[in-house]
Amino acid sequence: MASEVIGDTVGGRPVRVRIAPSPTGYFHVGGARTALYNWCFAKRHNGVFVLRIEDTDAERNKEEWVAGIASALTWLGINWDEGPYRQSQRGEHYQAALEELWSNGYLYACDCTREIVLERTKANATPGYDGFCRDRGLDRQPGRALRFKVPREGVTVVTDVIRGEVRFANSTIDDFVVAKSNGNPLFVLAGVVDDREMRISHVIRAEEHLPTTPKAVLLWEALGVAALPLPVYAHLPVLVNDKRQKISKRRDRVAIEDYRAQGFLPEAMVNYLALLGWSPGDGREYFSLEDLVTEFDLGSVNHSPAFFDEAKLLHFNGVYLRELPVESFIARCCQWAAEDAQSQVAADFASAEFARLAPLVQERAATLSEAASLVEFLFVADYETETESFEKAILRDPDAGSILAEARERLEEGSFEAAALKGEISDLGEKHGRKLGKVQAPIRAAVLGRGVGLPLFESLEVLGRARSLERLDAAIERLAASRPEDPSA
Repeated sequence: MASEVIGDTVGGRPVRVRIAPSPTGYFHVGGARTALYNWCFAKRHNGVFVLRIEDTDAERNKEEWVAGIASALTWLGINWDEGPYRQSQRGEHYQAALEELWSNGYLYACDCTREIVLERTKANATPGYDGFCRDRGLDRQPGRALRFKVPREGVTVVTDVIRGEVRFANSTIDDFVVAKSNGNPLFVLAGVVDDREMRISHVIRAEEHLPTTPKAVLLWEALGVAALPLPVYAHLPVLVNDKRQKISKRRDRVAIEDYRAQGFLPEAMVNYLALLGWSPGDGREYFSLEDLVTEFDLGSVNHSPAFFDEAKLLHFNGVYLRELPVESFIARCCQWAAEDAQSQVAADFASAEFARLAPLVQERAATLSEAASLVEFLFVADYETETESFEKAILRDPDAGSILAEARERLEEGSFEAAALKGEISDLGEKHGRKLGKVQAPIRAAVLGRGVGLPLFESLEVLGRARSLERLDAAIERLAASRPEDPSA
């Protein structure tokens, strides 16, 4: 089906695609993947990418979620050409379609409540609406929903770029509701009306929408398929977690905003999302957004579930961070702290101290929030060793007290450059019969507050003699208070 696109048209129409998220929560990584594929397809074929907001559910929608959708797309670099259109502002278009369908005999009124239907059909072998009101001839009036008369025989075929021809027996499709009892249209009708009026050529969306697609096809045909051919459908593979369960906002971390706040780079996120169902076919994993537009092929998307692997995403982000020039890395850190961090971070990324350590931070951080945590020891006034690190590296080490005391003496005088500091601590290690890494452990915990992090001696040099000695003194006092019976402490 992808081959139908010739000269930037399909079926004689320009390529026009859309996404239609509902503003009922944070923008989902699955929605971002769908948006990315639509955007790439449109850009490759000189088409139009439309943003449409399905905000007809007034009880669940929030305006902040609308802003969040737009912000997340902009952050990812996925800019829309038209919209955002709001379904809540297009009611007259849906009412006109309802009038046309009613007049042409495709709809009927139904006064059955959900509870009545469940009670009436609970003994049926096949669940769902039983067509009770189909031939009752009820008038349209408040309190009555409008249902579509699904043909009782035959099949409805959905031709899908990714899945081929999917056939749905009409006998398995309920007479579905197109307008609720309060008169509000449901999304299946609104979506079809919008796709027709916005001249959407391809509907590229998540696999979860495939069961509703035959309903959309039936509605499209009832509204006059001859006047406007069906769009080409493509249902993208479901995203699953490490247990191969469909990812869920109730169980998994799926919000683009969360990853942005944690300090992921948009280019890393886009690169990773692109690989959740598609690949360039030559084994490459890393490519730019421009490369993606050039090479993306909708017909090459896999239909198998795609594993959303946070560990791999983290690896991707680390690779992208390390490839930045140091100046750009510092600028990204500053921008993240100012705009995206969920809470105020302690790190002063614009400081000379951070600039001195930035190359070392860049080598080790996988996210910008991790970069902040690596240099927190520089910027927190009352910095204290983590309890776990203190217990493991100091309290449980019988020689920690003497090592800290001797280290303090050695660091009080002489050069405070990294090379000289390394020489002093190496000599201290030899005296205690310890390798450098072992003798560093209590000093690192005392001064940097953690068992792992940036190289010790470069960190001490930037922190400075006065603060380093203060922290050694505090650790020695804390150790003495923790085990007063030990004279060596």
